[in-house]
Amino acid sequence: MKKLLMLGVGLVCTSNILAQDITDAVRYSMEDIKGTARFRAMSGAFGALGGDLSSIHVNPAGSAIFNTSYTAGSLGIINKDDQISYFNGLNTANNSNVDINQLGATFVFRNTNINSPWKKFAVSAAYDRVADFDDNWVASGINPNTSIVEYFFQNANGLRLDEISALPGETISQAYSEIGNIFGFQHQQAFLGFEGFLIDPVNDTDDNTEYIRNINGTNFNQRYAYASRGYNGKLAFNFATSYNDKVYFGLNFNTHFINYERSTYFQESNNNVASTVTDVGFENNLLTTGSGFSFQLGGIAKLTEELRVGVSYNSPTWYRISEETSQYLATTRIDNGSNVNQVLSPNVINIFPEYRLQTPSKLTGSLAYVFGKQGLLSFDYSIRDYSGAKFKPTSDIFFSGLNSAIGNTLDTSVAYNVGGEYRYKQLSFRGGYRFEESPYKDDTFFGDLSGYSLGLGYNFGNFNLDVAFSQSERDTNYQLYNVGLTDSASFESKFTDVILTLGFSI
Repeated sequence: MKKLLMLGVGLVCTSNILAQDITDAVRYSMEDIKGTARFRAMSGAFGALGGDLSSIHVNPAGSAIFNTSYTAGSLGIINKDDQISYFNGLNTANNSNVDINQLGATFVFRNTNINSPWKKFAVSAAYDRVADFDDNWVASGINPNTSIVEYFFQNANGLRLDEISALPGETISQAYSEIGNIFGFQHQQAFLGFEGFLIDPVNDTDDNTEYIRNINGTNFNQRYAYASRGYNGKLAFNFATSYNDKVYFGLNFNTHFINYERSTYFQESNNNVASTVTDVGFENNLLTTGSGFSFQLGGIAKLTEELRVGVSYNSPTWYRISEETSQYLATTRIDNGSNVNQVLSPNVINIFPEYRLQTPSKLTGSLAYVFGKQGLLSFDYSIRDYSGAKFKPTSDIFFSGLNSAIGNTLDTSVAYNVGGEYRYKQLSFRGGYRFEESPYKDDTFFGDLSGYSLGLGYNFGNFNLDVAFSQSERDTNYQLYNVGLTDSASFESKFTDVILTLGFSI
């Protein structure tokens, strides 16, 4: 077929690139700061307390609580256990990794003018890992109704045949690359389906726009393997000051880093009489890198020597994100009674135009009660409207539709954290609880998170050693593809962290 040529290869618009979706907005908007062991042991309830390097990410005024300069580093053991259900199949997965999840230092300067109400100020730099993308799992089962052919069929239906097929003499790599450059991602998927014999045109003409499936029937044996790695990191540059040692103000300028690699491999087989294709293997690889900026404002006030209140505002994070993809498809079909294998390995890396993502802002209110040197109790309450996430440019037709879907699908999420500490001489006992609502209006798709934490700390004078254990649970559903095969695997996930922190007064 002769491919319909457009004005030029460089005319790929944002709406034709790899289809971002709502899960991308949620993935890069959510934060779960591992932090120092003390921070984690008290479930992050530090908005009115400060005095901890990771507390700077909750309320930037917290660094002005330090009496002396301080530095700390933390090593975390992060574990995730999954029970995965997919139709009649049940699988389990366990993923663990060890990493440095926190580093930072704060420098405290006293005002030598004793008559000034501004008693001290602090300058800090604090890095924390806010999301860990390392994950490996398999979902398998017999799908009674839907084959992977639906993915290719729905991408192809309505597209001209000469836009999704190779020119005479073109290799698979040349055709796949050219179709992507001229028409975009959807056409590439239709091309794979057509050249892989998963779909056929109703009429063998250039202007044909209707197709038939070559996989039919019921009971498709399916297996979906998922592997990812990467992280979302946050580096805060902080300034805070104290007014009469009663009121504390702080400001953060934050830089954010995204590195996310994902590989999925889908396998399907069937022995249906109505199917000419019996086996399919479909691989997709994604590399996402990005950087962003945000700022935070916060204040802490001592209403009495015991009672403290805090409030902080986290601005949206403004990301610039780049993505690369590659794909592979293999099929087996019956042709004149013989099995014929078809392998489509374009060996082409699709490099898509950079896009922008604005995550929602967050507001946090906090209370804390300090029992002298014996201990404390702390409570944080935060609210974040995930429906305010936006892909940009908003004038783009695709992003405009996606942003409308975000507004209809995502919701305001509230979270609260409760923490306590009891001190006996140099030894500290800590515990906490946290709860975070789902960012989705339908929380059966992505459930609420709840968890608890415990910890110990020992102060040696000029340095301290702390350890924390935390565990939380969340149920989610993972949709295999956003078109055609939209069935989901159901997850019961348990997250377990063990964090060790060594800190020094400097």
